[in-house]
Amino acid sequence: MAQIKRALSFSAVCLLTSYAWAEETKIDRQTETSMPRQKNMYGIGVGMIPKTSGSKDFRTLVLPVINANYGDRFYINGLQAGVWLLDSDDKRLRFGLSADARFGWDADDSSRTKGMHDRDFSVDVGPVLRWQTDYGTVNAQWGFDAGNASNGQNVQLQFIRSLYRSSQFRINGLIGVQWNNKKFNDYYFGVDADEARQGRSAYEAGAGTQYQIGVNGIYSIKENQALFFGLIANRLGNEQANSPIVETRTQPLGFIGYSIGF
Repeated sequence: MAQIKRALSFSAVCLLTSYAWAEETKIDRQTETSMPRQKNMYGIGVGMIPKTSGSKDFRTLVLPVINANYGDRFYINGLQAGVWLLDSDDKRLRFGLSADARFGWDADDSSRTKGMHDRDFSVDVGPVLRWQTDYGTVNAQWGFDAGNASNGQNVQLQFIRSLYRSSQFRINGLIGVQWNNKKFNDYYFGVDADEARQGRSAYEAGAGTQYQIGVNGIYSIKENQALFFGLIANRLGNEQANSPIVETRTQPLGFIGYSIGF
């Protein structure tokens, strides 16, 4: 079970940075998501993510990475799947529905959470809006926990802009903000009364906001073969950072991998 959750965790990281590959249109799709555009991608990646909520230690995962698009309407990106329902005439504004993986953690992976209940993997489902401007792309998403783990909600707003682009090397920068309601934060950062012990008091986390900044890129080795990489830092909000299980407020995520495009 622990290995399965680790696999799901890294796939979720790939999900926050992967791209819903689209058919060629007149619109520049390079900044639709944080990873610069490539064809449908099949590959393998190595990622490093925090072991638990607020952990300063990391776990390393090696997993296959698959991203695919169907008719510029349906898409699958790692553990994200969605459908675009409405488009503006110029297709710069799109509205749809998305299902996103939300990974949990094994309590035994950290000394601060040892003896607590595991936090389960779940799926957030909700509407998504994408607005592509001449300066970059704005993504807005409202997620509801459909897997009954936290039963919480979150709202995400992200801006992605191309930083450098050539025929061989492309890199995007991103900034984002995410608001989590009380149920969400308390599930992943709270400490229930039966989980409290000496040195770990009970804690009830309220609603709050976290922030994100990062870069992602892709380097073409040769035709249809490329390296992809990324580094993202999440800064926890006060309601999260004040939890007794949190060791560090800044939560970095990193990955690198190899892909073949079709």
